[in-house]
Amino acid sequence: MKNENSAKKILIIDDDTTLCLMLKGLLERNSYNVTTAFNANNGFKLISEDSFDLILSDFRLPDFTGLELLQKIKTQFPDLPIIIMTSYADIKTAVKAIKLGASDYITKPLNPDEIILMVSSALSKAKTKKQPKKSKPKFEYVEGFSEKSKQIEQYINLVAPSHLSVIIEGESGTGKEIVARRIHEQSKRSNEKFVAVDCGALSNELAGSELFGHKKGSYTGALDDKIGQFEQANKGTLFLDEIGNLSYEIQVKLLRALQERRIRRIGTNSDIEVDVRILVATNDDLSELVKESKFREDLYHRLNEFKISVAPLRERKEDIMPFANFFLEKSNIEMEKDIVGFSPIAEEKLKNYSWPGNVRELRNVIRRSVLLNLDNTISEATFPSEILNPKVNTDFDMGSNSDLKAANARRERELISSTLAEVNYNKSKAARLLNIDRKTLYNKIKQYEIDLK
Repeated sequence: MKNENSAKKILIIDDDTTLCLMLKGLLERNSYNVTTAFNANNGFKLISEDSFDLILSDFRLPDFTGLELLQKIKTQFPDLPIIIMTSYADIKTAVKAIKLGASDYITKPLNPDEIILMVSSALSKAKTKKQPKKSKPKFEYVEGFSEKSKQIEQYINLVAPSHLSVIIEGESGTGKEIVARRIHEQSKRSNEKFVAVDCGALSNELAGSELFGHKKGSYTGALDDKIGQFEQANKGTLFLDEIGNLSYEIQVKLLRALQERRIRRIGTNSDIEVDVRILVATNDDLSELVKESKFREDLYHRLNEFKISVAPLRERKEDIMPFANFFLEKSNIEMEKDIVGFSPIAEEKLKNYSWPGNVRELRNVIRRSVLLNLDNTISEATFPSEILNPKVNTDFDMGSNSDLKAANARRERELISSTLAEVNYNKSKAARLLNIDRKTLYNKIKQYEIDLK
């Protein structure tokens, strides 16, 4: 039977001939049709003369930078997916590449499993994008069967049509952003933008610029005018994740923006009117932060017009298999596989695990299993050791007097440590599996003093 990949044509553009040949061999062993070019001009000539499904381009080329080539390709071939490769793990370059239209970004030395997964994902997304759209696609979501999940759905249906600000609280990985997106999709703003900001990844110095924008030259590093996320989300919904991490100064500006519906870019004297609905998420108890004078009380009451608490996965066991099957279906599409379900033992292992990383951890486990599995059903042999041999953890005892925030931190540290070990401490791959950016992962590693061996 002919492999579907054999019809997929990939162009590699890199002046490192050894790397080109290695990468060409790897992709051809996975049945892709591969062409190589050793500079940007030859690469662009090939793209103009032939039809490719995906481009893998080095960031530093002898005649262009990867970003310059990216812009040139996107101008004439806007739907052609491009993955940028570089030896320089520079998050600013990554962000810029994605903003300019890159499908993804990977650092050298390349991990074979990671590059195959990334190529498969980029081709899958491009295939979906080419399909004709009859209407605006809805955010993909699976409803849980547990009573707590049904209550969340009721709250979403109730609050979505209103203009109320909402606090969504719950442990890390419980799906707070999914709840926020559901509220947006069912709101009167559903045809406008949903803009998500990870406040935990923002430094105090950059938070103001990221949220409100800045004028060129207003501070060191402000090389161009910048539109903030409030303006980006105008008429739509702004989702602020980990809101408790914002500094006192930014909290003051945020309160003003909410009360007056105006923002002011850094370095300017004029106000800009904005019409934005605010949804925020936290794994902290904001009312406790207020008592500790770490969060402004007036901002808390302004945000707390409605509250939704998302229970941890261990408290809604009925949801585990519906979620697992949903992630299996998504992973099958992403990795071009056709796995039909789980073995009885695998299903039992999933149901009996405590899931400290919640829905995010379940998603990562299923993706990993789909990648490793060679049969038509998921076997428990593809699961990480902590699922096969779960340790009794008193943190999950609801009668325990342990500090909840400390318990969450311990679970987060354990999840990050086990994921890093699983991928041989490849931070780029670990960040992808944990569904966070590399900068956030680096901050967590430093925060929890995780040993990288």
